[in-house]
Amino acid sequence: MAWADERRSMYPDTPSVSQLSQVISQAAAPAFLLGALAAFIAVLISRLNRIIDRTVVLNGIPDHDAVRSRLKADLPRLMRRAAMLNRAIFWAVVASISVTLLVIVAFVTAFFQLQHERGVAIFFMISLGAFTISLVDFAREVRIALSEFDHYA
Repeated sequence: MAWADERRSMYPDTPSVSQLSQVISQAAAPAFLLGALAAFIAVLISRLNRIIDRTVVLNGIPDHDAVRSRLKADLPRLMRRAAMLNRAIFWAVVASISVTLLVIVAFVTAFFQLQHERGVAIFFMISLGAFTISLVDFAREVRIALSEFDHYA
């Protein structure tokens, strides 16, 4: 019997329904942020795919085609755009991972009845910082996106 009492003291009591509902309600905002990040990543990947497709078309132009070979001058700009989008995708994924860790920390700390405000705040700040970096890279890519080369194949 002493063994069972000792084992019970090692594990905290299961959180009440009200404690869990409070954690779930607090996890609603990060869940919406995670959904927004997923949609944003989809937009970034779509733009990156368009750049890759355009690069393949331009690389397929033969050098002896004098009329269209001038379009190959756009390749360095496309490579810069692809690099910016690649960085934006990376930081958006970092933001998504930190939001996911935020929700995990919230539930784990509620289960063990620990203070979780600092840990959740840190993960939230990390996710917003990474999301901001991603948005800056996206804004930089958008600024150089339009060019006269984009109107020709």
